[in-house]
Amino acid sequence: MPSKTAKKPAAYKAPSFAKNKEYFLRAAKVIPGAIYGHQTPAITVPGSYPYYATHGEGCYYWDVDGNRYIDYMCAYGPMVTGYGNPIVEAAAQKEFAKGNCYNHPTPLMVELAETLVDQIKFGDWAVFGKNGGDMTTWCTLVAREATGRKKIVMCKGEYHGIGAWCTPGHGGLIEEDRMHIHTFKWNDLAGLRALFDKYPGQIAGVIMTPFHHPAFGDSEMPAPGFWPGVRKLCDDNGAVLILDDVRVGWRLSLDGSNEYFGFQPDLACYCKAIANGYPLSATVGRDSLKNAAANVYLTGSYWNSAAPMAAALANIKLLKKQNGPAHMIKMGERLQHGLVARGKAFGFEMIASGPGSIPFVRFGEESNFMRQQVFCAEVTKRGHFIHPHHNWFLSTCHTEDDIDNTLDAAEEAFKIVKKQFGE
Repeated sequence: MPSKTAKKPAAYKAPSFAKNKEYFLRAAKVIPGAIYGHQTPAITVPGSYPYYATHGEGCYYWDVDGNRYIDYMCAYGPMVTGYGNPIVEAAAQKEFAKGNCYNHPTPLMVELAETLVDQIKFGDWAVFGKNGGDMTTWCTLVAREATGRKKIVMCKGEYHGIGAWCTPGHGGLIEEDRMHIHTFKWNDLAGLRALFDKYPGQIAGVIMTPFHHPAFGDSEMPAPGFWPGVRKLCDDNGAVLILDDVRVGWRLSLDGSNEYFGFQPDLACYCKAIANGYPLSATVGRDSLKNAAANVYLTGSYWNSAAPMAAALANIKLLKKQNGPAHMIKMGERLQHGLVARGKAFGFEMIASGPGSIPFVRFGEESNFMRQQVFCAEVTKRGHFIHPHHNWFLSTCHTEDDIDNTLDAAEEAFKIVKKQFGE
């Protein structure tokens, strides 16, 4: 039965995606796959989701057909203090007006590096790029340079970018791309220990995310003692511990997600939420790796441009002022708990995983995602963008009213799922 406290929803009118489809057909003629990578419609529900955006404000954005969405993907993470945030935008636009990209970095690069070193307790230095994959790949090279070893260990199912060593794709790869990459299961300390035993003195580094957040699966938090165990195994075997904090950073703790989970890596990679949508990534590292870092070539014509760094400085300051992680966790937990409760009212077991600021909710006892796809599509068509297969994101702009409106839309979606599939 539906919630007795639910407000009567406004009359539903199916959205039009005519312009979205028109642009997609045009794109298919001139772009391989039309829309490629993680933004492809193929991994949502084609025909029920928008394909192209036009503008955003706060936690809302609009597609080319004029449909508005409360965004629970936050541009897959980068939007953290709101689309068009006036404070962040003013900082970036000030630099754009002066030039942005030069033969040299601006003083903002120094200021941002100092800010990150002051903020991240284990960090002694910082470098910058544009994408998370720039940083994760570079960190594996730093680990190899520092240790003189070849092998890198990662968890099965974790995404670290599109480099040949880690891409989840298959095209264009050769055996040599992965011959020194080895995997173990999340939370399996024995599995990691077995790799160190199998390859003594050969493992340069271990790269992991703060918690396990695979696509097409539940998020898994670290088991008690897992992170201290990983840290000890790396120390005992002389390997570099690399934290891929690209997706999670700034949504659990402004001191780095490692502080949230109580451990210290040797290198940590950041991107996504660091500059509220402006292209910027960073690595922070220990002084013991500074010489190795200096020896590994790192550059890009646009990597030290001023506007994204100004945006990052403003964004970090604003997140501190707002206590952003706490707000996002609170709003996300409201969403998780609400979906579980309303699903239960219709006879569905809903599984919520991940912290509130980076949540995921799915139907229990379902391996084919059929109910999940119908549910998420119906919620999204009602103006609340949630993904059926990828973890969601919260921002500091999401309010209790936004969450409650989404829960009302979810109630209508639960009705449709129950009618189509039963309990």
